[in-house]
Amino acid sequence: MELLQLQYFLAVARLEHVTEAARNLHVTQSSLSKTIQRLEEDLGVPLFDRIGRKLRLNEFGSRFLRRAERALFELEQGKQELSDLSSPEHGTLELAVTTASTLPNILRVFRKKRPYIHFHVQMLTLQEMVTLLDRGEVDFCLSSPPIAGDDIECEIVFIDPILVAVPKGHRLAERSSVSLAELKDEWFVGVKSGYGTRDLIDSVCKSVGFVPNYVYEGDEPARLSALVEAEIGIAFIPSTARNSREQIKYLQVENHELVREIALLWHRSRYISRAAMEFREVVVEFFGAMSEQTI
Repeated sequence: MELLQLQYFLAVARLEHVTEAARNLHVTQSSLSKTIQRLEEDLGVPLFDRIGRKLRLNEFGSRFLRRAERALFELEQGKQELSDLSSPEHGTLELAVTTASTLPNILRVFRKKRPYIHFHVQMLTLQEMVTLLDRGEVDFCLSSPPIAGDDIECEIVFIDPILVAVPKGHRLAERSSVSLAELKDEWFVGVKSGYGTRDLIDSVCKSVGFVPNYVYEGDEPARLSALVEAEIGIAFIPSTARNSREQIKYLQVENHELVREIALLWHRSRYISRAAMEFREVVVEFFGAMSEQTI
């Protein structure tokens, strides 16, 4: 059994499509298919049910996938550990976020401490983040809501109040607070379902008898302030994402503790480099300072 066979098997198992897997691996379909066939011959069992070019993991394949992922995961961790020991001032920090409003300031502080460390950041839905965490493919995640799991460490770093953003001139703009029931006939702009804050808001609104009427749903939370200012709709915006635009007024939510928990997450078995540990310290200190400001 060869390492290349395991790598190819993992790609095909995750995509369940030979053409797409070959494209991602930058190899020909015939080369990929022959490699998978050799692996099946070595193991003595078929790993996939084949339907044209589409593949489906069978029971043998599903059981072997868990072992193969674990083996390749450990090899990758060993590679990262050696790289960290040989060149601690360089490397790449893999990050994933469902909440990005505070990230620029956090990365600014971290870059001053570690100017030669690269970072790769992905903005993901909650389910996409869970997948990367389970595979151990990221150093840290900033997530709202927190995620529980046998292999996932979770540290809540901030309790973030969610506010209602309305444009100046709106009927509620002169208020400092509003009840959720008063918002049932409003038009809203927000992120798509699947993001933690959106799912939380929809659940709380449903508990008081209405479903928000979204006229815009997107993937970029930072765009919501501009849409509110343009009077397209009002928005639920966490306090950490509050924009200083003069044409927007932020209202507290009455009678409900509408807050989101921001958590730092990581895989228990993933090797944590010295740079990654320093990143964690920056995150904890950053949110600790924010918590003191709100007391």
